[in-house]
Amino acid sequence: MDYKKELFYREFVQREDNFLRAPYNPEIEFYATIKAGDIKKLKELLKEELTDKPGLGRLSNNPLQNLKYHFVVTTALCARYCIQGGMDISTAYSLSDFYIQKADSCKKMSEITALHPVMCMDYATRMKDLRKNAICSRPIVECVKYIYDNLHSRITVDELADHVGLNQSYLSRLFKKEVGATISEYIRKQKIETAKNMLIFSEYKPADIASTLAFPSQSYFTEIFKKQTGYTPTEYRKQFFQSAL
Repeated sequence: MDYKKELFYREFVQREDNFLRAPYNPEIEFYATIKAGDIKKLKELLKEELTDKPGLGRLSNNPLQNLKYHFVVTTALCARYCIQGGMDISTAYSLSDFYIQKADSCKKMSEITALHPVMCMDYATRMKDLRKNAICSRPIVECVKYIYDNLHSRITVDELADHVGLNQSYLSRLFKKEVGATISEYIRKQKIETAKNMLIFSEYKPADIASTLAFPSQSYFTEIFKKQTGYTPTEYRKQFFQSAL
């Protein structure tokens, strides 16, 4: 069952992998610049239009549709790199869906090429702000990464302390000081953020989401979810659900 939970979680968190068809190595500098929040360097890189990107293959015989597909690839990669850089999963995916929907409504190629730098700069600016505010020490950064990678399981303070090689009490104090929340509060918040995204952008049932994110029961999941959002999971889905593109 634990293996099934992990598969569910990985499938959702890495759902953009199906879009990743563009050549990887030539693009590293571009996406790493966005991830680093390097606005000055990104402005230079954005002088090259989306239509001029090296390795821009044909994904559709329709030029407009072809450019839309490549915009989706670019946006998905921006989200992925920014998540790796510490952006909240919910924020990264919400931005991705917002810009993909904007591109989908474009009627001209010029509209998509104009939207491309706006989307890239949005991600980069948010990463710059994130890095400006991020004063976390390495053990806390490692803890946060571990939490994101293991939201499908029950994460304990003991487990995290073991992972970073610190005393439990010291780690708990350090985490609270740097993050502004206890470890359990932070884990719970991230699980609910992920659950919100799964309810909006997937068709997983609330019971499956509760199990996938290792809540002890569906009733407890519903209780915590409503406490944080003001909605039950079912109400939240009815209010905000978006079908996949």
